Amino acid sequence: MPVTVSIPKERWTGRVREITLGATAAEGGTRSHTVSVGGEGALPFLTFEGQIPRQPVIAVEIQDRYPGDWSPLLLEAWGDTAKDVATWAKKAEELGADMVALTLKSASPDSGDTGAAEAKATVQAVLKATGLPLIVYGPGQAEKDNEVLVAAAEVAKGERIVLGNCEDKNYRTIVAAALAHGQLVVARSPIDVNLAKQLNILISDMRLEPDRILMDPTTGALGYGLEYTYSVMERLRLAALTGDSMTQQPIICTVGEEAWRTKEAKVNTGVPAAWGDWKTRSVLWEVLTATTLIEAGADIVVLRHPESIAPVAKAIAGLMAG
Repeated sequence: MPVTVSIPKERWTGRVREITLGATAAEGGTRSHTVSVGGEGALPFLTFEGQIPRQPVIAVEIQDRYPGDWSPLLLEAWGDTAKDVATWAKKAEELGADMVALTLKSASPDSGDTGAAEAKATVQAVLKATGLPLIVYGPGQAEKDNEVLVAAAEVAKGERIVLGNCEDKNYRTIVAAALAHGQLVVARSPIDVNLAKQLNILISDMRLEPDRILMDPTTGALGYGLEYTYSVMERLRLAALTGDSMTQQPIICTVGEEAWRTKEAKVNTGVPAAWGDWKTRSVLWEVLTATTLIEAGADIVVLRHPESIAPVAKAIAGLMAG
């Protein structure tokens, strides 16, 4: 005799905010289209419990100078494309990226110490080369981040670009630039639910609307803290769904940066033969890190290797299809 099984369902009272990145000509920008993320009313891909209206998206990282410190596998994959930032941005779009993530690495004192003028020229070149929404990262040093991200916000006025990263020690200047020029920000905190929530509160206290804040809880790669990252992201999403307003921001994860700094992806000398082919292993390291974090609740994953884009996109499509 057939047995009917009833699947228990959670009833959520909250949902993740929906955020739109980029602006078309009709909206005051020059993007060919916008990208919207967030809006989830249930845990990742559990559509039987609530709506998942937007699928996660892929951003591809490019840099404003040749990334000689990257893995030889990455340099080989991008070839001469990586020598010109505009060409690189265009290629990322051709390969299926949903967004471009530009790192102004040359602003670092160790990599050229360029300033506001160079940042403006680079951002303009990338905006002209691609119609995708744009994320702009500083070099990761507070003083230089403030200088070049303020310049990027100014030159991209009306484009709804994303400025990263806002951290507890330098968020004020970057948030002020976002307020002045209509941009969005990434709030980055060190893998801790309470610290992530507190930074969102501090940014909101400056009167930046919540629908202009992405949350980066910091990413651990496969084998290098991925499980802990997953746990923190899961707790953030649970808090959001139970109504905690300051955890209801879409999540962005810099997967490529973390995956390609691991030993398994960086080197192929002095490693066990059982590790297999270097390129296959390295690309899979990035893909598996990305797909795991997507299942933990990531709305945007930032990748580096061009061959990682298609399998991650395929995984997203499969998860969305149930």
